[in-house]
Amino acid sequence: MNPILTKHIKSRFIKEFSHEPIIIKSPGRINLIGEHTDYNEGFAIPAAINKGIVTAIQKSTTDLCTVIANDLSETYSFSLKKIQSIQNGGWKNYVLGVVAEIQKKGITIKPFNLIFGGDIPIGAGLSSSAALENSIVFGLNELFSLGLSKKEMIQISQKAEHNYAGVKCGIMDQYASMFGIENGALLLDCRTTESSNISINFNEYQLLLINTNVKHSLSESAYNNRRRVCEKIASLLNVKALRDASEEDLKQLKIKISEEDYHKALYVIYENNRVLKAVKAIKNNKLLDFGKLLYETHEGLQKKYMVSCHELDLLVDKAKQNPAVIGARMMGGGFGGCTLNIVKKSELNSFTITVEKAYKEHFNKHCSFYTIEFSKGTHLAEE
Repeated sequence: MNPILTKHIKSRFIKEFSHEPIIIKSPGRINLIGEHTDYNEGFAIPAAINKGIVTAIQKSTTDLCTVIANDLSETYSFSLKKIQSIQNGGWKNYVLGVVAEIQKKGITIKPFNLIFGGDIPIGAGLSSSAALENSIVFGLNELFSLGLSKKEMIQISQKAEHNYAGVKCGIMDQYASMFGIENGALLLDCRTTESSNISINFNEYQLLLINTNVKHSLSESAYNNRRRVCEKIASLLNVKALRDASEEDLKQLKIKISEEDYHKALYVIYENNRVLKAVKAIKNNKLLDFGKLLYETHEGLQKKYMVSCHELDLLVDKAKQNPAVIGARMMGGGFGGCTLNIVKKSELNSFTITVEKAYKEHFNKHCSFYTIEFSKGTHLAEE
């Protein structure tokens, strides 16, 4: 993660609070494949990346907690005696949520000061919220010797997202940010929250994110809607989650549910199977097969789960048309954010020029490009 950012956050903390802080680095994440499978207790292949949140934290000498969002130049102070979510509170609710969920476990913490900043592009779907939540709970665990395990910490982060940010996310984002590894990804079983490491060598290819720089307003409500649909269909099938359902099971239900809901559930079943196929492709070093699965995932997200948008579809279409790209798909909750692309390194520059031109012509706005590498999960900066 960016050493200049780390140095800046630390120096700002000392300037503001006159104490040496503990520094935590918490990465964002990508998801190679397995989109919208996490809240269906399925499989995914997420990875922590070399962009994230840097948090500086230390005990306060006052009765209040003071938190500074460095990149937004915003400061918020609150008492630990009365924690409540704030309507339209943005980043403040992630902080409050983590503190509240720690307190719900009967754990006492004392006032603290905190500054955070990051280099995760806003709205890119790289889980800046999970990185922030993890950095806070990790920092508080270190600062007050709370004795929380990493699994307990990500559960606190997830509950903060549910109860204070109002997003009923699965566990994948927090898990990948906390447990990520260098030089690879994780095969995550979202039911057991167990993972195995997958070493990946992309050889002459580079992972490239292309940010649409749009976030359509219905994204959060649509996310929660799809989760409700999946839970409803799992209940009708009398299974715990769609992970346990087959296409044959779903066909028995077709006359009882809408066509739209049928295809949403079918997407989840197909995607779960794609993840397992992707693991085999990666382990056998068949990158072309892996790339084809990414294209299949995008088509499913676009036509069955219906969470794509024109901007994302254009970017994936341009990738498909270019022989230097072996796979691409929209990534994240949908309706904006990034596409994930596997591009031949030697053609990276020409590909980005072509895409930038087409995107500007179609939408009269710019897209952004980020090459990314794998990173280890949330950790103390001195490690």
